Amino acid sequence: MRVLVTGGAGFIGSHIVDALLEKGVDVAVLDDFSSGRRENLPEGVPVYEVDVRDPEAVRAAFAEFAPTHVSHQAAQISVAVSVKQPLRDASVNVLGGLNVLEAAREVGVRHVVFASTGGAIYGEVPEGERADESWPPRPASPYAAAKAAFEGYLEVYHRQFGLRYTALRYGNVYGPRQDPHGEAGVVAIFARHLLAGKPVTVYARREAGDDGGVRDYVYVGDVVAANLMALGGDLEGVYNVGTGRGRSTREVLRTVARALGVEPRVEPAGVRPGDLERSVLDPSRLESSGWRAEVAFDEGIRRTVEWFKENPF
Repeated sequence: MRVLVTGGAGFIGSHIVDALLEKGVDVAVLDDFSSGRRENLPEGVPVYEVDVRDPEAVRAAFAEFAPTHVSHQAAQISVAVSVKQPLRDASVNVLGGLNVLEAAREVGVRHVVFASTGGAIYGEVPEGERADESWPPRPASPYAAAKAAFEGYLEVYHRQFGLRYTALRYGNVYGPRQDPHGEAGVVAIFARHLLAGKPVTVYARREAGDDGGVRDYVYVGDVVAANLMALGGDLEGVYNVGTGRGRSTREVLRTVARALGVEPRVEPAGVRPGDLERSVLDPSRLESSGWRAEVAFDEGIRRTVEWFKENPF
């Protein structure tokens, strides 16, 4: 197996690279380093500094490394940015993805694993319910629409060209190496701000001052385990990757603050454009294949906080 990880210098991608190397797999990384960090990568890993929006550069990287499998993690990841700049979002998450698929088809890649979104693609999930894979996509943001569109392209490439795929619909992934800058990655943002003694912003679920939106938070190590299962050929089609439990933004903040032993200063804000009120996934299909979310939330937060203490971002 030879795996090319797009976005491999980023948060989730770099953890996938580490896990594959531990298993003795030949790995290369394709990343434009717009958000990925070179220090996330171990020495000796082949790196192609390429923007997925550049079709010729993508094709050249694929031709040189000749992967048998692709882990497609590269993305524009911010919902808020997608609302402000939908064309930019689509250029990366749809057109960039198509460049990856075309290059994969040309070199005979056998299987593509795609980082999709469960946290946005289903739209609002009513109180007391969990969205499973049979829920029709109801995108509330350009980001979610782009992810849903690319899943459709994966199915077309499977039917027309025989390219096997797995789309992993992630919940809200958190853990070490998450980027605390920008508007995505609330656990990392809270950890960095609290360590610096700064106030934190809690965006509203419905109105400023409430507990904030409810999300399904899943630790990065558990997400990596799902990716390894998919790359190993054990998963085909669409799978949710989550815990099945929702937590409000305030609950996340309390847990991070408790792990740091500090009292947070909160600045309430209104609803952020494109945000959902509640998103909770049903991971039963993935669990039936043998996967489990092994890392408890408090333990995952503890590991994340310890990493940020040792690695100022």
